[in-house]
Amino acid sequence: MTAAPGPAPLEDRALDRLLDCPVALLDVTFDQLRTLLVVHEKGSALRAARALGRDQSSVQKQLDTLNRNFQALCGTALAEKRGRGQDFLFTPVGRSAVELSRKALEGGLDAFQQWRHQLGRTLTVGTTRFTLEYLGQAWRHVAEEFRAREIELRIVHVRSKDLWGKLDTGELDLVCGTTIVDPADSGELDRFEVLPWWRQSRPVVLTNLSEEELPGQVVDANRLRRVPMILPSAGMVNDFLRRWYGPEYRAQLTVAAEIEEIHYGTTLLRSRLARGCMVVTQGVGQAAVEGQFGESVPLRVLELDDEARPRLQQFTGVFARKGERARHTADHPLNLLWAAFEKESPSALADDPL
Repeated sequence: MTAAPGPAPLEDRALDRLLDCPVALLDVTFDQLRTLLVVHEKGSALRAARALGRDQSSVQKQLDTLNRNFQALCGTALAEKRGRGQDFLFTPVGRSAVELSRKALEGGLDAFQQWRHQLGRTLTVGTTRFTLEYLGQAWRHVAEEFRAREIELRIVHVRSKDLWGKLDTGELDLVCGTTIVDPADSGELDRFEVLPWWRQSRPVVLTNLSEEELPGQVVDANRLRRVPMILPSAGMVNDFLRRWYGPEYRAQLTVAAEIEEIHYGTTLLRSRLARGCMVVTQGVGQAAVEGQFGESVPLRVLELDDEARPRLQQFTGVFARKGERARHTADHPLNLLWAAFEKESPSALADDPL
């Protein structure tokens, strides 16, 4: 096998320039540059600290260090404080540094991703809370080989709304997740290779309203507008409602409560602290009616009349970027885990919760 050519040697002048780098420049770290980018994006040290999961003082300290170093290098700071509550003002040098930092970090991440794929030493898999167990079922088929070959499996907990973006950008190699699809739109998942993992199901309405308050077994889009709704802050329910009512769906509905996860919503309904309806999958609806989330106020499940709306369905599967698996050999970690999912793919099981 012919070795790939290495980088061309530096000319003496270029080498001398590197050896003479100012100390202030050598002290700049990738972590500081990332902080600079986030501060530029968020506007303030406080909002950047929240995004980074750090203390505001830590972010401010990094920004002060960068300002001090660039003052020594260029005679100007990168970002200047303004009045209380106002965003940082980035200088022309600061704006140029932000663009240079973005290119350096994004280029580095892309390169690391490519090297990692080529070497097959790590595999990053994204799952939601409810699809993690499916990864566990597949993992048992490859765990011994991964350990023997020292292949690192990285598991990332992501929300349904973020799965596809992280797969598209290469942050994830494989996704085991759930999405809402329109069966009439066959091209919706065309940019992925898809292994169906769970039978499809349609959303339903879970309610603690009585038959007198909300009669019948079917509710349409117009009736749903007139009843109090419990809405998750993000996730597939929101995706479903957005496709039914458009981007401004919240303005068309009566919001009785907002929740972070679906089980909290079922508890709200059972406690009667909130009265109204919540869109869920058939699996969650059935479990709630059977009392699996606690015994209290009885709940009802209503069908959605979607004759005048897209006939949306929940779809759970394993997803990879199209063509990605074909670029690797059969013993590459991506193909090994995909084959393991194929062995475990069930033909008819209960619905996957949202």
